[in-house]
Amino acid sequence: MKYADKISDIINAFNLLPLKQDEFDEFYCGETMAIRHGEDIKPQIIDIYEECQTPSGNNIFLLSGHTGCGKSTELNKMSDDLKKNGYQVVTLSCLLELDLFNLDFSDLLNMMSEALLKIAKEIGCDLKKEIKKNLLSFWSTECVEIGILRDTSEISIEAGAKLETPSFLAQILSVFAKVQSELKYGDEKRTEYRTKISHRAGEWVSMLNGVAGSITEKLEGKQPILIFEDLDKLDLIKKPEDVLNIFNYKAALLTGPDFPVIYTFPVAYCYDTRFAALRAYYKDKIIPMIKLTTIDDKPYQPGIDVIMEIIKRRANPGLFEKDALETLIKKSGGSLRDLFSGIMDSAKNAIYRKSSIISMKDAESALKNIKNSLTRRIERKHYEFLLDIYRGNRKSIEDKAMLLEMLRGNIVFEYNEEHWHNVHPLIAEYLEELGLA
Repeated sequence: MKYADKISDIINAFNLLPLKQDEFDEFYCGETMAIRHGEDIKPQIIDIYEECQTPSGNNIFLLSGHTGCGKSTELNKMSDDLKKNGYQVVTLSCLLELDLFNLDFSDLLNMMSEALLKIAKEIGCDLKKEIKKNLLSFWSTECVEIGILRDTSEISIEAGAKLETPSFLAQILSVFAKVQSELKYGDEKRTEYRTKISHRAGEWVSMLNGVAGSITEKLEGKQPILIFEDLDKLDLIKKPEDVLNIFNYKAALLTGPDFPVIYTFPVAYCYDTRFAALRAYYKDKIIPMIKLTTIDDKPYQPGIDVIMEIIKRRANPGLFEKDALETLIKKSGGSLRDLFSGIMDSAKNAIYRKSSIISMKDAESALKNIKNSLTRRIERKHYEFLLDIYRGNRKSIEDKAMLLEMLRGNIVFEYNEEHWHNVHPLIAEYLEELGLA
């Protein structure tokens, strides 16, 4: 990604991917966290950052945030800061590595194992003999039965296996890779593998902690840290009860690791009454949206200014007509995803017109596309609920089921530490166009 000095650079500068390590110095805007939570409130991502550096048996987090709020960038920044402090942090992309439509808790345990073993291999951590024996014992029992390993030259699963060979970790990692592939693609074997892993899940968690303990010892007390990205997208493809069951039914196992683990989690499901049960096991944290108005609809200038700063770090503001840029910001409601999408579409319109500047007409056309996408997610039965929020009832919302549905669709947003809500500005505009507001 590079700074946009001309209109053709805008599409790349505002791509929807989270910032990475080599982009923070130039493009990251650290002032957003104070605006999200309130200037005198400690940001919850800082809580996680500090707790990850404090050894504890209960550093397992559920981290929520609206789609497009900047959560992944904040996680990447935290990860980068921890790595600079000497921690081994691995971010696991569940969307790429797993079949989210068929997700099971055992899939997450397998990903943990593979991630920890990769860390151990990379830092030259020689696992204790007992841990190696336990790994071999598990796989020799299971793999002979289900046929993961057919070539015993790949890794010895016989009694007296060569535990001291330098290639031990590489060999055992090949086994985990095969299991991971079958869990994602192998319909025939998936259930069988999960059943076998599930039956010995307690033993598996013990092995995880053994490997993590060896890494921590090698790193002089600094625990490995795992981040599960994309699990917050589960609300788009699964029913609430199915998502909650993944985290609830086997909560003791998913929270069994004695090293820090961060699971991203759908923000809408924090409003489900069953979420309360999860709080007994996990530390729940939320990254709020950047608010652009106060609860009583007055402009919140610090929020507008910080989003303007985000844009200035990526592009020359002279590439936009002033009114066009201000409109794109205000109509996005604090959603960076909608803002960036609007900016990219506006740039495409300007390029098509052979213009060197984004006009108000370009911005209005881009926002219309976003509004059309949003309005497809609502029906007439939702209007009264949305109008109630639009007219000022932004905290005491009784219909939690409807609120959950609207949060899932990014039709309604939640803002800062007061946990108040507002409808997306483009939905408010739509209600006005219908003559309802």
